[in-house]
Amino acid sequence: MTELVPSDVVRVRLDFSYDGTDFSGWATQPSLRTVQGEMEAALARIIRDPATGESMPVRLTVAGRTDAGVHARHQVAHADIPAASWSRMPGRCVRTPEVGLRERLDGILPDDITVRTVAIAPVGFDARFAATERRYAYRVADDSALRDPLTRRHVLWHDAALDVDALNRSSALLTGLRDFAPFCRAREGATTIRDLKELSWERVASGADAGLVVATVRADAFCHSMVRSLVGALLPVGQGRRDLAWLESVAAGTERSQAIAVAPAHGLTLERVSYPADDELASRTELTRARRSSV
Repeated sequence: MTELVPSDVVRVRLDFSYDGTDFSGWATQPSLRTVQGEMEAALARIIRDPATGESMPVRLTVAGRTDAGVHARHQVAHADIPAASWSRMPGRCVRTPEVGLRERLDGILPDDITVRTVAIAPVGFDARFAATERRYAYRVADDSALRDPLTRRHVLWHDAALDVDALNRSSALLTGLRDFAPFCRAREGATTIRDLKELSWERVASGADAGLVVATVRADAFCHSMVRSLVGALLPVGQGRRDLAWLESVAAGTERSQAIAVAPAHGLTLERVSYPADDELASRTELTRARRSSV
C-alpha cells in the first residue's frame, strides 16, 4: 500500500443515520455486525489505492460510539481519503466527488444505514474532538394505548404511568458539571466527569411522538452507558417507586451503582451532533484533546 502524508489525503465528513436494532453497536467487533464494520467495508469497495488500484481500507472516526441497539438520527464521522482516489470519485458521470461517494455508498450499504451528506471537511475538523454537543432522545410509551407496533423498535413500552413533573424534579438534581461515576461503565484511564447541559422530560402534544414521554439529554460528551443509566435511575422515580432521597444517595456514589437498572437500548436515539463555526474548529479540537489527555 502507498505511504501517504497529510498533504496526500482529503478529509471527508459523512453525516448519516441508522436503525441500531440489528447492530452490535458502532465499533467494529470480530464476527459481529456493526455500523462501523458495514460502513468501512463499503468504503473499501469504493476507495482504491492510487498507485496499485487495489482496494484500500479507510478508517472512520465517529462523533460518538453508540451501544448495541441504540439508533442515530444524526451521526457524524470523518475519513481521510487519498487525494488521487478522491479526484477519481466522480467516475464517468458529471458530478462532484462528494455526490459520487454518497451515491456509491447508497448503492452498497444495507437499508438500515443511510448516508445523508458527504462533504470535504473544513480545516481543523475532527468528528470526535471538534464536537461541542451530543443530543439524545429517549422515548417511552407509558400507556398501552400508545403502543404502536410500527414504532416498537425505537420506543420503550413501559408498564407504569409516569409523572413528568416528578421526572423533571429528579432530573434537576443531576444536571451540571459533576462526576457521573455511578451512571457510567468504568474505562481505564477515562474520566467520568461530565457537564450535563440538559436532562428534561415532556409528554409530547403532537406530531410523530404524540402522547409519548420523551427525555432530551444534552452534553458535550457522555461516558459509556451514561444516558441509559440516567434514564434507568429516573424511571422508577417517575412512577413513584423511588424518591428523591434515593436518587441523591445513588448520585453521591463514587463507583457504578448496582441499584440502577440500565434502560433498554432501543428507546435511545442520537438526535444531533453539533460543531462550532469553521474558524473555531481547530481550537475546539485542541481544547478537547488537551482535556482528554490530562485525565
